[in-house]
Amino acid sequence: MESDLRKGRCQPCEGGVSALSAEAVEAGLRGLPGWQVVDGVLRREFHFNNFYETMAFVNAVAWIADREDHHPDLEVGYNRCVVRYSTHAVGGLTDNDLICARQVNVLLA
Repeated sequence: MESDLRKGRCQPCEGGVSALSAEAVEAGLRGLPGWQVVDGVLRREFHFNNFYETMAFVNAVAWIADREDHHPDLEVGYNRCVVRYSTHAVGGLTDNDLICARQVNVLLA
């Protein structure tokens, strides 16, 4: 699955797409170090040295979100950012959430 996520691009998910099963989410998490599912939402907290680095990261995440047309919830502080993904249209997690989380991880690789 990790190779699929690495090459994957988000697909529109209104209508006809189901949320991933718990097993599929668990399998997807194996390729996403640092991410966890909390209350049905894919979540990771990132820490930085200062506000400038935090905002550079936030802007890069925003660029990914715009390109993929799949937008996370962001909680931003001086030296930290919490990124949360879920697919509201299906009421759960989809491949889009895993794909975007993988792309966010690549930012800091």
